[in-house]
Amino acid sequence: MARKNSPQQQQPQTAYTTVSIYDQTYHLIGQDPDHIRSLAAQVDAKMRAVAAQGRTVDSLRVAVLAALNLADELSQTVGADARKGHNRAASLRGLLDEVLEADLKTGS
Repeated sequence: MARKNSPQQQQPQTAYTTVSIYDQTYHLIGQDPDHIRSLAAQVDAKMRAVAAQGRTVDSLRVAVLAALNLADELSQTVGADARKGHNRAASLRGLLDEVLEADLKTGS
């Protein structure tokens, strides 16, 4: 039985983005190098801020504290967005109720 050659699946060329976080170099893969560099800069800045405020020089502890700070900021942002959404929905429900009541009164 003849064996058919299946076409080789082409893997997209993957480029590494080199970033420095807290004086350590990392080679990261992702679809948007600019976004990766931006995230790395945010993490680096947060780690340096944590290190400047604390007494620890252990980079692992600094990284964990920076991660906790970033997670806290994210949860506050998500919570604020959710509150805005709920408030906007309540406002729109009120407007819709007013329009429906007006339609009932006019018989439209």
